[in-house]
Amino acid sequence: METILGLDYPTLWYLVVGLLFSGYVILEGFDYGAGMWHLFFRKDLSRRIAINAIGPLWDANQVWLIIGAGALFAGFPVMYATMLSAMYVPFMLLLVLLILRSSAIKFRSAEEMLWWRKTWDIIYFVSNLFISFLLGVILANILQGIELAENYSYKGGMFLSFLNPYAIMVGLTTVSLFMTQGAIFLLLKTEGRLHARLTFLLKKGMIFFIVSFAATSLYTLIFLIGVTDRFKDFPVLFIVPVLAFLAVANVPRLVSKKKYSIALIFSSLTMAFLLMLVAVQLYPVLLPSTINPEYSVTIYNAASSQKSLGIMLTIVLIGTPLLAGYFLFLYKTFHGKVKLDDTSY
Repeated sequence: METILGLDYPTLWYLVVGLLFSGYVILEGFDYGAGMWHLFFRKDLSRRIAINAIGPLWDANQVWLIIGAGALFAGFPVMYATMLSAMYVPFMLLLVLLILRSSAIKFRSAEEMLWWRKTWDIIYFVSNLFISFLLGVILANILQGIELAENYSYKGGMFLSFLNPYAIMVGLTTVSLFMTQGAIFLLLKTEGRLHARLTFLLKKGMIFFIVSFAATSLYTLIFLIGVTDRFKDFPVLFIVPVLAFLAVANVPRLVSKKKYSIALIFSSLTMAFLLMLVAVQLYPVLLPSTINPEYSVTIYNAASSQKSLGIMLTIVLIGTPLLAGYFLFLYKTFHGKVKLDDTSY
C-alpha cells in the first residue's frame, strides 16, 4: 500500500474528509447559530441585520458540505452508500431543512406584509434549529454505531431508532455550541441596542452549552464502551481532550473581556478538537457495527482504489490553496459591521 510521510492513502483521505467536514461545521456553525437566535430579536430591523450578517457568507460556507460529501463519495464510496441508505430519513429531513432555510433567507424580506415575514421568520428559526440538532444526532449514531450486518446491510429501524438518549444529548450539545458560536459572530457584526441584546443572550447560550456539554461528556465516559481505549493505548492523544477543555474554558473568559474575535477563534477550536476526539476514537473505523465489529465499515474496506486516491490527493494539494485564498478574500471583503442598503435581504 502506497504511503506519503508514513501515512497510507486511505488514512490521508480520512484526514481530508475530516478537515472538510470540520470546515463545514465551524463556518456553518455560526450561520446556524445566528439563525437560532432569530426569534429572540423583537424588531424587524434587528432580524434583517442578523440575516444580513451572514448574507454574503452562508451560501459560500455550504460549499464545504458539498465538497465534503463529494470527497466522502469519491474516497469511501462504500461508506457513502451505507450511511445514506441506513440514515435515509435523517438525511432527507436535513436536505428539506436546508432548502427551507435557504428559501427563508431569500424570501423573508421580499414582501412587506407582516404575516409573510413572520411565517418566514418561524421557518428560518425552525430550520436552523433542526439542522443543528440533526447534525448532532447523525454524529452520535456514527460514534456509537448502528446495526450493520453482512455486506453492510442495515438491520435497524427508521428515524425513531436514531433518536436514542445519547443522540438527543449530542444533538442538544450541537445546538448549544452553534448558538454560542452564532452569538459571538453576531456581536462582531452588530452595534447599538442589538449588540447589547446579544451580549445578554450570549451569556444564556454559554450556560446552555456548558451544561449540555458536561452532561454529554459524562454520559459518553460512563455508557460508551471502549471510548477511552485509544487514549489508553496512546497516552499522547490525551492532549486532544485537554486542548478541547482549555478551548471551552477560554471562551467565557474572552467574552467577559469583550474580545469577541479571539472568542470566535476559540469556539471554532472547540468544534475542531471535539471532532478530532471523534476521529481519533473511530479510526480506522468509519461506521461501527453494533451487531458484529467484523461488519463495520472501515477506511480500508470502504476505500476507492490506490490509484484513484493518489490522483484525488494530488487534486487536493492543488485545490486547497485556491479554496483557502477564496475564503480569505471573502471574509476580508465583508469584514466589519452590517450596514443595510437597497441590496440587503
